[in-house]
Amino acid sequence: MKQTILALALLISLAGKAQTDKYTQMMQKNIALLDSAKTIDDLQSLAGTFDRIGDAEKTKWLPYYYAALAQTWIGWRPDLKDKDANAEKIRAYLSKAEALDKNSEIYAVENMSYTQEMLVDPQSRYMTKGRDAATSLQKGMQLDPNNPRLYYLQGMSIFGTPPQFGGGKDKAKPIFEKSVALFNSAKPQPLAPNWGQKQAEDMLAQCN
Repeated sequence: MKQTILALALLISLAGKAQTDKYTQMMQKNIALLDSAKTIDDLQSLAGTFDRIGDAEKTKWLPYYYAALAQTWIGWRPDLKDKDANAEKIRAYLSKAEALDKNSEIYAVENMSYTQEMLVDPQSRYMTKGRDAATSLQKGMQLDPNNPRLYYLQGMSIFGTPPQFGGGKDKAKPIFEKSVALFNSAKPQPLAPNWGQKQAEDMLAQCN
């Protein structure tokens, strides 16, 4: 009886490991595809793939995060016609991720969704969508004040703000410097978000 129980426990353990390995392999494959995606159709397809992985796994937030990130890269495309509808899709994925794990990476992507909406009409939307974007950054920094992506996004906001309103490259430079320093000291984690370092370095170069 004891041997039967031990054998059953071993089988359950092996099955769980196989499932974990399969999940890791699927995520690594699709993250690599996301890094190289070129078209809206490619990104839209990947968003759907990550969403399905999340639905199948049920307890992991990263697939929904990457679905939102793929949708976010779509939102930066100049040929996307409806930025508002796209931003809603981003936040729908983020809501699914946040239900499983509330963390700073989710708020970094949320910030971009509101920024994309604000940029549709900055003059009329700055006090609403701009404020929402800033709030997302604040929430993210409260959860992890050492997330380099948050400082990159903060630097982008300051860089794009006219100097007469407290922005400009001189004000943005120390923020980008902090972002780059945090990127350089970060320790890579399997499947964890790793975007933003090159963008932060490029923006820092523009401030010099």
